[in-house]
Amino acid sequence: MRIVSLLPAATDVVAELGLVEHLVGRTHECDWPAEAAGVPVVTSTGIDQNTLSSREINSTVHHGSSLYGLDADLLNDLKPDVILTQDLCDVCAISYRKVTDTVRMMDVGPKVLSLEPSTLDEALGCLKTVGDVLGVDSTDKIAALRHRIENFERQTGDLAHPRVAAIEWLDPVWPAGHWVPEQIAAAGGIPLIAEKGEHTRPITWQTVHDARPDIALLMPCGFPVERTLQELPDQPLPETWVLDGPSYFNRPGPRVVRGIEVLAHVLHGIGQKPSTTEAIKLEPWT
Repeated sequence: MRIVSLLPAATDVVAELGLVEHLVGRTHECDWPAEAAGVPVVTSTGIDQNTLSSREINSTVHHGSSLYGLDADLLNDLKPDVILTQDLCDVCAISYRKVTDTVRMMDVGPKVLSLEPSTLDEALGCLKTVGDVLGVDSTDKIAALRHRIENFERQTGDLAHPRVAAIEWLDPVWPAGHWVPEQIAAAGGIPLIAEKGEHTRPITWQTVHDARPDIALLMPCGFPVERTLQELPDQPLPETWVLDGPSYFNRPGPRVVRGIEVLAHVLHGIGQKPSTTEAIKLEPWT
């Protein structure tokens, strides 16, 4: 199979299934695994997250500007058998409509597989969905990931569970929904301000304060730790951690399980200590 991934989480799935060598196209945001770096890039964006503020990025995204471009000529030349994409969020990746419109103009139409998980179970289920299409048995992979989750649920089950507020965007404030509340619960925390599977909306910092969190997690969508540190909120917060959002929390790929392990250490000191690129505890500020 010749695979094009138009979703970083899908690239993670392809890697977990051991099929990176079949990947012939990827997005500009597919930064894992390292072996994918040499795969042709078929998408682009005009947004520079290192020069624009969260407010400026949000304004661009939500006021009619095109966020992603797709190189239709290159996509056609790559002759994929399967294109992995999504129809969950036009902000997170190239839109499903743009993909299908492009495919209709290709010489030979590949199979387009849309991945739209909104819960932890559905995220793990993407391994089976993709594996079935690509002819790979994902049973053992899924079982191993579930075992890791259950291991941390057992270790944290009898511990005091801190109240946790997870923030997925800084300006405006956007709580982390979908699978993140389940990640928090599996790591021994009580998720606040968002429910399992919820497609959230912007809130105010007052709403965060009113929820009385013991711990705040900053995991802006698409921002690695060092980028988030450039734009901390001007708010008094409780114990606060900056996490690697794109690697472990924003994308519904198999690495969400590593996100649970990171959280287990953040919340309870359990397991391997995260690296400074995965999680940093901030000094108190007002």
